[in-house]
Amino acid sequence: MRPRRPKHSKTRRDAVKQGFRSGFEQDVAGQLLSADCDFEYETLRVKYTVDRSYKPDFILPNGVILEVKGRFTGADRSKHLSVKAQNPELDIRFVFMRDNTLGPSSKTRYSEWCDKHGFQYCFVNIPGEWINE
Repeated sequence: MRPRRPKHSKTRRDAVKQGFRSGFEQDVAGQLLSADCDFEYETLRVKYTVDRSYKPDFILPNGVILEVKGRFTGADRSKHLSVKAQNPELDIRFVFMRDNTLGPSSKTRYSEWCDKHGFQYCFVNIPGEWINE
């Protein structure tokens, strides 16, 4: 299947309308088409893992892991999803300073992210049940 020749545009908005993520990608597609070279655009997904280690903030005698967060960045969220996926036996819980949104343009709050991904959480004060389990 040969993609049709895109119209060239230098604006990101026009490139996105044509299915490219940037004007530069659109230009490269144009070069390939001009060279009569068949190609596929973003049709392959390649899975990969990164070998990293995780150092919990606190580990309670009952095995509960407490991760204490003031800011909960995208990198933090990504890391904890990977840790959970690769170590489902760990009981990781978050202690947040406040229930902020994930970012300036997001309406999702830390608590909603935790609910969605199956993490327990609290704000500021650790529940006694967590300590006495």
